[in-house]
Amino acid sequence: MASSAEQMRAFRGWPVLSAGFRPFYLAAALWSAAMVPLWAWVYAGAGGLRIDVAWHAHEMLFGYLGGIIAGFLLTAVPNWTGRLPVTGAPLATLFGLWCLGRVAMFAPDGMARWLDCLFLIVFAGVIWREILAGANWRNLPVAVMVSLLALANVAFHLGETQMTIRLALGVVLTLIALIGGRIIPSFTTNWLKKAGMAIMPPAFNRQDLVVVVATAAALLVWALLPDALWSGALLLVAGLLNGWRLSRWRGFATLKEPLLWILHVGYLWLVAGLLLLGLSVVGQSFDAVAAISTQAGIHALTAGAIGVMTLAVMTRSSLGHTGRALTADLPTLTVYILVNLAAAVRVIAALAQPVYFSGLILSAGLWMLAFLAFAGVYGPKLLTPRARA
Repeated sequence: MASSAEQMRAFRGWPVLSAGFRPFYLAAALWSAAMVPLWAWVYAGAGGLRIDVAWHAHEMLFGYLGGIIAGFLLTAVPNWTGRLPVTGAPLATLFGLWCLGRVAMFAPDGMARWLDCLFLIVFAGVIWREILAGANWRNLPVAVMVSLLALANVAFHLGETQMTIRLALGVVLTLIALIGGRIIPSFTTNWLKKAGMAIMPPAFNRQDLVVVVATAAALLVWALLPDALWSGALLLVAGLLNGWRLSRWRGFATLKEPLLWILHVGYLWLVAGLLLLGLSVVGQSFDAVAAISTQAGIHALTAGAIGVMTLAVMTRSSLGHTGRALTADLPTLTVYILVNLAAAVRVIAALAQPVYFSGLILSAGLWMLAFLAFAGVYGPKLLTPRARA
């Protein structure tokens, strides 16, 4: 059976509709570049827009990230199942539903916003169809988590905003723990073998599965009981387990290739975020004088783990699936530096209240530059035919 890359090359329509990553990565990056500074502008006191912190969280998790997950899975699932990728008119329809959702989220509360639910529901159906038709039982958990994300979006529009946002964040972070735990050691092993090194990171095994389950459980308890002492304790355990897991993947051996070490850095943000969030819950439970801000942990997980990991995956898969060499050039390295600075500044702002507002504005600016840089560097690759070998 032809590989997904061969199937993409055989596509005769517009290049941008030849694979899911092309329209979704580019549009989601541009949306993210606009969304975060827009929220900072409104937070600074600008009027005229009916958006609040719930809108900001929604568009980070269900808008931007929903698009990135779609781009990644629509490209990865054909490789997992051996089935034809979603291209052409069906892909354009899915992308149109995502765009419709982004427009609908600017409408006043009411029926218009329910249009936003369509994309994730239809997308979850597509993933279920492909995984079941391909008998790809190993990736059933991925289909389950996409479905949970779609259900969380429905719950958000029913008014369960805070708990729903925490649940959605937990689903996304579990996906990072699951898929990141597969691709990071795999990509690292391939590179180390080419570099002639002897010691390789272990492949995904039962120990990794235990860590993923422990992470999912800790995030679920936190989503349901965010102030409970034992939810904080579970988050700390999950952070330590993921730190142990990351330490086995030989990240320091990849320092010569930014396209690889950025994946390890993205996972390190997951570890840091779980620990910071756990410490904040435990500190508040004991009424600690210098309790760590919950926002520090949340933004280490969102701006850090999600922002860095998504750009790491977006750059790598965009290069590989458009026929380019899997190595990071200076513009790509600049993207990585900007997004990590944006995350670091945002976390520092949450920890140091006197600089909170200025830190938020600076972080939003760095975030915008990171995603505009991705769009500028990778947009031409995503919109044009695959490079010839």
